[in-house]
Amino acid sequence: MLGLAKRTGARIFQASTSEVYGDPEVHPQPESYWGKVNPVGPRSCYDEGKRCAETLFFDYRRQHNLNIKVARIFNTYGPRMHPNDGRVVSNFIVQALKGEPITLYGDGTQTRSFCYVDDLIEGFVRLMRMPGDFTGPVNLGNPGEFTMIELAERVKDLTGSQSELTYEPLPTDDPKQRQPDIQLANAAMGWEPTVGLIEGLEHTIAYFEQLLAR
Repeated sequence: MLGLAKRTGARIFQASTSEVYGDPEVHPQPESYWGKVNPVGPRSCYDEGKRCAETLFFDYRRQHNLNIKVARIFNTYGPRMHPNDGRVVSNFIVQALKGEPITLYGDGTQTRSFCYVDDLIEGFVRLMRMPGDFTGPVNLGNPGEFTMIELAERVKDLTGSQSELTYEPLPTDDPKQRQPDIQLANAAMGWEPTVGLIEGLEHTIAYFEQLLAR
């Protein structure tokens, strides 16, 4: 794809990820932070794959002046998620709606920041409209930070579920904290999220209610 963009003179977008920061020692995570990633751990194929992709994008920029745009996406959710995609928001909602135990890992105090899909797409559009000298990487995510227990309780409240919380061992190298520093996106692109967690969960739960009713 980079070669094709070079030949055609096209702008090219990389959907990178907050996983490039690994289990971070800096909080919140700015784009200048290089990350803490285990290169041989069970998560490393995804983490290092995205880091390698960023490297290739910036090599093409340096060598061929390619017009690249790199966004580091933090946890995103919303309608049309697959019920079995393994993401925490869809897992919790589906378990709650079915009355099944809601599965947390570790002690449930690890944190994530959840960005509603509409906000993320607005960030993509603004990034692609930026001048060629603005390449990123730029964090796109909602800086609101919640523990997994807090997320589970909000899902239970919004669904009216009586599901119990159950706990499983924390997976290896699972990040303890994840929160984007979005100062760059705000200053350069005028972007910040507008949809709070409760509103976003309400839309997402409504979608899954219709999906499961089928």
